[in-house]
Amino acid sequence: MGSPLSNIIEKKILRQERLSVEEGLFLLDDAPLLWLGRLASEERFRRFPQKEVTFVLDTNPNYTNVCETACQFCAFYRHSEDPDAYTLSVDEVMEKIDKAVQNGVTTVLLQGGHNDALPLDYYLSLVRETKKRFPTVTPHFFSASEIQMMSRVSGLSVIDVLRKLKEAGQTSLPGGGAEILSDRVRDKISPQKGGPSEWLSVHSAAHELGFLSTATMMYGHVEESEDVAEHWEAVRQLQDESKAKKMGGHFTAFVPWSFKPENTALERRFPRRAGTIPYLRMIAASRLYLDNIDHIQASWFSEGKKVGQTALQFGADDFGGTLFEENVHAEAGFVNTTTPSEVITLIHEAGFDAVQRTTDYQRIKTNQRSDSGSSIGPLTGAGDMPIRKNTATPIDFVSM
Repeated sequence: MGSPLSNIIEKKILRQERLSVEEGLFLLDDAPLLWLGRLASEERFRRFPQKEVTFVLDTNPNYTNVCETACQFCAFYRHSEDPDAYTLSVDEVMEKIDKAVQNGVTTVLLQGGHNDALPLDYYLSLVRETKKRFPTVTPHFFSASEIQMMSRVSGLSVIDVLRKLKEAGQTSLPGGGAEILSDRVRDKISPQKGGPSEWLSVHSAAHELGFLSTATMMYGHVEESEDVAEHWEAVRQLQDESKAKKMGGHFTAFVPWSFKPENTALERRFPRRAGTIPYLRMIAASRLYLDNIDHIQASWFSEGKKVGQTALQFGADDFGGTLFEENVHAEAGFVNTTTPSEVITLIHEAGFDAVQRTTDYQRIKTNQRSDSGSSIGPLTGAGDMPIRKNTATPIDFVSM
């Protein structure tokens, strides 16, 4: 590489030194993609030397689509008076979970709209009944903004709401609702949802109580690279603080995905999805910048199966979940489904053993490749293309 900054970055990665905001912006805007992918892959294999990729059997039902915040990017929400508005009873949610458990699900990612008609006990009952009826399931419930809603409706502080959820049996929090942790961006796309400080404060309090959580990012709309770097920096700083407290709570993984414009208020301004190249760049740059978060999740679901496979060569070490039920992306016209056997096949085709995991990344079962001698290792040079075996069609690098 000829760029002075690229040489500095490469040396810092080799010495395991933290990247600056300026260097993060270079990764987002100027770094050659294959050089970036090579560095990210090498860093991934430094942390996880085995040719293994994890995945989880999960589902993502929704208990209500009634929401008062009307975010510009969301096609899922309904007003309470809309004819297709719904709120499920606790038993109806349990029926959904029961069907998922029959398919082997161990994680349920349950989220919904911001429905101020629901009392705190409704949410506590969802957790208690899940733990009572399905002891093998981890209730990975409620985004930060839903926790904020519970706080407002109940009159309790955020940390007291989290305490009650923990007493009911919850120990894990999803990272949804982060979008981009930039006041400038949030003011434009979700002005009624609260700013970055609200999302961060919920996860900080959750970590203080020993909750594990994930950090997410939805990009590909009004944000600039500086906003992405601001998001990274906020997540990295909170992870530093949470680990320093040594109370057991922290971010387990970073999960970026691209905005889906169909049927949203933003569609007129941003009619096209971000595409493959920006996604691979985001995965690789996140691996290098977020030096204190272990896992980077590739998304077969939000980006497509071939792109998800390729992301495993750009620094990702986790393939997400099976998502037997998902409604938010579906309302935006994006439907992608899979089975556990297909997830395993996709991981094998990318050159890795497939390891089924729990929500907190404990190993359940390893599904080894039959062709273990010919799998793909880390990228070895700036000119190496990611290689995939036995795939039906080549990757379509669209929206470059």
